[in-house]
Order: sequence, then C-alpha cells, then structure tokens
Amino acid sequence: MKSGSYKEQLYRLQVELVKFQKHVIGNDLQVCVIFEGRDAAGKDGTIKRFTEHLSPREARTVALGKPSDRDEHAWYFQRYVPHLPTGGEIVFFNRSWYNRAGVEKVMGFCTKKQYRLFMDEVGSFEQMLTHSGMLIFKYYLDISKREQKVRLEARKNDPLKQWKLSPIDAKAQAHWEDYSKARDRMFEKTSFVYTPWYVVRADDKKKARINVIKHFLSEMDYPDKDEKLLEYAHDCVCLYDPVCYERGIIAT
Repeated sequence: MKSGSYKEQLYRLQVELVKFQKHVIGNDLQVCVIFEGRDAAGKDGTIKRFTEHLSPREARTVALGKPSDRDEHAWYFQRYVPHLPTGGEIVFFNRSWYNRAGVEKVMGFCTKKQYRLFMDEVGSFEQMLTHSGMLIFKYYLDISKREQKVRLEARKNDPLKQWKLSPIDAKAQAHWEDYSKARDRMFEKTSFVYTPWYVVRADDKKKARINVIKHFLSEMDYPDKDEKLLEYAHDCVCLYDPVCYERGIIAT
C-alpha cells in the first residue's frame, strides 16, 4: 500500500473510530478486542493505530507480563477478569488468555492438563461474557516465515525497537512448525459462533492495519457510519474457515 493512500485512509478511519467510541460511551457498551498472532506480526502497531486518537479515559490497552506466583495458583482466567471492559469502555488485549493455547503450549510453560482444561473452559468463559452483553472480537495476525525472519532481524539492529526483543522471539523461527500446529488447533477448537476468529494476513503492515480497522467498524452499528469507506479486502481479513488456508491467508 502506497504511503499517500495509507495516510488518507487511516485518517478517515480514525475519524470513524472516534464516532464509534462516542457511541460506545453514550450507550454504555463493553467492547473487548483481542489481538493474537505470530511474533513480529504487527500487533503493537495495529493497536496503536486503533487507539491513537481515542479518548484514553475510555480506551485501554492491556499487555500483561509474566504471571506472578499468585497468578500461578489462581484460576487461569482470574488474571484477565479485572482488565475486562466496563460500561462505556473499549479494551484492546495485546495477547490475552489465548497465551495458553500458543506460547505456553509451545514453550512448555503450562502442563498438558492445564492446556486441556483451558481448551475445555474457554468457550464457556467467552459465552458467559457475551451473554452479559460484552462485544468480543478476536483477531489473529499471521505472517510468512520469511517475513517474520526479516522483522526479527530488523529489531536487533534498530535501537528504538530493543524493548521488543525477548528470549521467546529468539526461538520463534526454530519453533515455527510447533506454533503453526498450536495455532491450527486453537482455530479449530475455539472459533465459536459467538466469538469467532478473524485471520489477518499481515505481511504488508499498512494493508493489514487499514483492513483490520475497516473490518472491525464494518461489524458495528453506530450513527453516521461511512459504509462505503469500510469495505475491506477479503484477501487480507478472513473469518476463520479451512478455506483461509487455500486462499493463502493463513501461513503454512
């Protein structure tokens, strides 16, 4: 995507996001947006474009660190519950409870029993939240193995991105296949009717950011919505279905 077109579309979409936030505040809505994905897939940058011009009092980003000793001995979802949105709020999770289905599963940070229990319980947890009226959107940003390698190498050489480097990143390429298998099982078992997964092909960062925002807003009802602006690229954002593999949206 060319820079001029990107900037123009982003500005217009951020105006739409402000309209949507006014609707959320005025109607006491609870909105939860989850971003998962490959290491270096662009979660940070995408969330930044969502929140850049939103009121920070009613829009929060949650990016939890390593679990504490107390967290390790609590019900798994208990750690996330205090961060869920209340009325009038939009909360963006930069990784979420799905850590257990991805990083923890692949890197051995949870037991097989803990993993199975999570997979059994997550549907009931999300159904309970949606039944209470919460709006939940789950996006998985996917990139090719080659693109991930390029981005991870760039982080090593950019002094402004040193904070993004972690021991987990260093093992991302070596565990590529393991992460793919964990991702595929997560999609298969946790893409529920009430909280489906949306897969985003994110090799082109700008295209991914624009189309995630378009897709998100296209699913919402709010006053003065610019429907034409929100027509998104279906080769970039896909409701999870096995056909996403055939269309090359999910990296193999």
